[in-house]
Amino acid sequence: APPECPFCGEAARGELEEHVRARHGHLLGAPGAGNGEELYECPMCSLTCTNIQILEEHVDLHLEEHSFSEGGNIGDLELAQRLQSEEDERQRSEEEKREREEFKKLQRQYGLDNSGGFKQQFLRNMEREVDRGRMQPFEYHKRKADMMESLASGIDDGKTKTSGVIEALCKYYQNENKDVRRVWLSAGVDHFHSSLGDRGWGCGYRNFQMLLSSLLQNSFYNDCLRDTTLIPSIPKIQSMIEDAWREGFDPHGASHFNNRLHGSKAWIGACEIYSLLTSLRIKCQIIDFHKPTGPMGTHPRLFEWILHYYSADNEGGAKVVCTSKPPIYLQHQGHSRTVVGIEEKKNKSLCLLLFDPGCSSQEMQKLLKQNSDGAGLKLLRKFVGSLKEKQYQIVAVDGVLSLEEKAARCLASQVLTSEKIP
Repeated sequence: APPECPFCGEAARGELEEHVRARHGHLLGAPGAGNGEELYECPMCSLTCTNIQILEEHVDLHLEEHSFSEGGNIGDLELAQRLQSEEDERQRSEEEKREREEFKKLQRQYGLDNSGGFKQQFLRNMEREVDRGRMQPFEYHKRKADMMESLASGIDDGKTKTSGVIEALCKYYQNENKDVRRVWLSAGVDHFHSSLGDRGWGCGYRNFQMLLSSLLQNSFYNDCLRDTTLIPSIPKIQSMIEDAWREGFDPHGASHFNNRLHGSKAWIGACEIYSLLTSLRIKCQIIDFHKPTGPMGTHPRLFEWILHYYSADNEGGAKVVCTSKPPIYLQHQGHSRTVVGIEEKKNKSLCLLLFDPGCSSQEMQKLLKQNSDGAGLKLLRKFVGSLKEKQYQIVAVDGVLSLEEKAARCLASQVLTSEKIP
C-alpha cells in the first residue's frame, strides 16, 4: 500500500517527498520567531528544524518506522500463530504416540498383544533355561512332551499342585494355644502355582483350579461337574470360558477380549470366573468391596463378610471348625488369590488365610510339616492392615442352580453387575 501523507492522510501515489512538496510545501516553510531564520516543524512529533532537507529526512524516518512497525506487527503475529500451531501439532503427535505406547503396553500386560499363549511361553521359557544352563536338553524334551500331552488331553499335568495343606492346618490349629481364639477352614482344596507357561498372567486360572479342586471333592456338586472330573489345563479353562460366552454369558466382558481367550495370555478376573461357574450350574455371587471401609485404606468389611460366610452355618464352641464351604476367589487390581479360611485372634482381630498362585509348591509343602511355632503360616496370613488395595471383589460359591435358574442368570449377566458393599 502507498504511504500516507503526514499532513493530509491521503495515500501518496508517487514518491512521498514529491507529494509533500507539491501539496504541502507552504507548510514546510513557516517563518521563524523573530531571529531571521526559517523554522520547519515536524508534523508528526513537532520537532523544529532549520533546514528543509533535514526535515524531509526526519519525516522519512517517521514514515519508515511507521511502515516497519505495522508490517512487523503483522509478521510477528503470523509467526507467533505459526509457532503455536506447530507446537500444538507436536504435542498432539506426542500425545497420540504416548497413547499408542500405553495401549500396546496394556495389551502386553493383559496378554492381548497376539504374542502367543501358554504353549508358546512355556517353550520360550524352557529354551531360556537351557541357554542359561539351568535345564538339561533331555529334560527340555521330556517336559515339552508332557506339556503337549497335557494340552492335547485338556487336563492339567499336576506338576504345580500341592495337596493336604488344609488337613495339615487343621492339625496345627488343634494344638496351637498362643493367640488364636477360633479358626474356620474351608473344605479341602489343592494349591496350584504358576508355571513356566503362565508366569505373570495365570493367577486367575490357577485360582479357578484351586476352587474347582475343592468342588470336585464335594459330592454335592457331582451332577454339575460330571463333564469336568479332572482339573483342566489353562488352555482348556480358556476354552471353557469361551463356551460360556457363546451361551450368552457376559457379552460385554467377552467383547473386552474380542470373544477370544484361547491361545492368548489374557488375564481374567471375577466376572470371567462367575460366568464360567454359572455356565456349569454352580451357584455363586460376586461381591464388590469398591472402597475402603476402615482407616488407612483398609477393608474391615471384607474380613467381616468372609467371617460370616464361613461361620454362619458353623456355630458352636469348637476352636477349629473344618467347614464344608468351598474356598473364595479374591480379586484386586493386578492379582487374585484364594481364601481358604479365617482366624479370630484372642484380641478379636481377624486374619485371612490365603493360597497365592505366586507361592511355589516347594514353599507350600513346608506347611505339610508345620512346626509348632507356626512360622510357615506367614505364607498364608493376611491381617486387615495387609490388604490396602482400593477395591476388592470376591466370588463365593453357595450351591447349585437348576437349568431354569442358570438361564435366568445368563440373561441377567448380559447386564452383569456385582453386589456392592456400602
